[in-house]
Amino acid sequence: MIRLPLRTLGLAGALMLAPSLAFAHTGVGDAHGFVHGFMHPIGGLDHVLAMVAVGMLAWQIGGRAVYMLPLTFMVLMAGGGVAGMMGMALPYVELGIALSVVVLGAAVALGVKAPLAVSMVLVGLFAIFHGHAHGAEMPETASGFAYGAGFILATGLLHLAGIGVGFGIGRLAERHGPALMRGAGAAVSVAGLGLVLGAL
Repeated sequence: MIRLPLRTLGLAGALMLAPSLAFAHTGVGDAHGFVHGFMHPIGGLDHVLAMVAVGMLAWQIGGRAVYMLPLTFMVLMAGGGVAGMMGMALPYVELGIALSVVVLGAAVALGVKAPLAVSMVLVGLFAIFHGHAHGAEMPETASGFAYGAGFILATGLLHLAGIGVGFGIGRLAERHGPALMRGAGAAVSVAGLGLVLGAL
C-alpha cells in the first residue's frame, strides 16, 4: 500500500480548499463564475471519465505519480483554459477529449506502468484539450479567474475520486483488486469509444 507523507497530503488538501476559501466573501459575479466553472467538468461524461481515469492511472503507477499526474493535468488544463478564454483555436478538441477517455481507460485496463515523465506528458497533452473546452465555453458574464478556480477544483476532486477507486479496490478486494481495476479501466475505455463514435 502506498503511504504518502503527511506534508504532501496536507499540501494537497490546502490546494483543494484554496479556491473555495478565496471566493467565500467575493461578489456575485465571482460566485457566478466559480459555480459555472465547477459544474462544467462534472456536467460532462467525457470530462468525468477522463479525470477519474487520471486518478486511477496515478494510483496504479504508484509512487510520485499519485500526486504528479493529477497536478500535471490541472496545470496544463489551466493553460488550455486560458487559451480557450482568449479565443485561441485548437483543432479537434472534442475528438481529443473523447480519445483521452479511450487511451487513459485502456492504460488502466492494460495495467500500464510507464515511466513517470512519459505518463505526465500523456495526461498533460489530453489536459490541454479539456482545459480549452472549459475556457471556450466560459459564460461572458463570468469572472475568468473565478471560473478557472471552479473547474480546477472540480477536476482535482474527480482525480481524488479516481485515486479513491484505486484505493478502495485495493483494500476491499485485495486478492482480485488488479482484475477489478483493469475491468474498471476497460469500462472507461469502452465508454470512450462510444463517445468517439457519437453513441454516448
